[in-house]
Amino acid sequence: MKDLHWFGIAVLTAAIGCNAALAQAPIAAHNRLASSVADDPAPNPGSPPVDLDWTPAALSRLSAQAATKSSFTLDRTMLAAASSLVPDSEPETRQAIAKIDGITVHLLRFGAAGIADQAQVEALREAYHQRGWKHMVTTSSGGGPVHDGTTDVWLTLDGVNVRGAVVLVESPRNLTLVTLKGDLSPVDLLHLRGHFGIPRFEGDNFRDAKEQ
Repeated sequence: MKDLHWFGIAVLTAAIGCNAALAQAPIAAHNRLASSVADDPAPNPGSPPVDLDWTPAALSRLSAQAATKSSFTLDRTMLAAASSLVPDSEPETRQAIAKIDGITVHLLRFGAAGIADQAQVEALREAYHQRGWKHMVTTSSGGGPVHDGTTDVWLTLDGVNVRGAVVLVESPRNLTLVTLKGDLSPVDLLHLRGHFGIPRFEGDNFRDAKEQ
């Protein structure tokens, strides 16, 4: 229960900080705009907060470098079928899945040399930053150029509720990007760990990315 408590606090803090920064966001975003994400168009103000069809341009470039790759999208009907496979001993997980409107998963596997262009991974991170997603990250367990053991999470918040989330899991030879939309609580996200490519991360290790 410890990780549920701390992750809830972290998301609540993120919501407060996100709301306070809204007035300065357009100027800050303009100042931080880098050439590596210049080909990612700004979101349409009338578009939904979470678009399962949108991914940063850097993901396409990383996909071209991957030895193998696969992607899939699950709608509410498919998610209901997936929920039926969850053991009866995990009712909270079933409830969390029921709150998801859709989920998209991209799996990239690289050869022995690992991810060919680490700059593209950073461009992928920056693209979500430019679109105004709230960034949280785990403490890295590796000290090399690749964030071995690092899990990035971006959130779209409505008050303290999570309307959408992006989970990026990077290791030297694999990269998983999961995008989901719905109306979830922070605790629901933790109950989804171990499903749909979301790792079993420790919730009390998460921090605002600005603190890293």
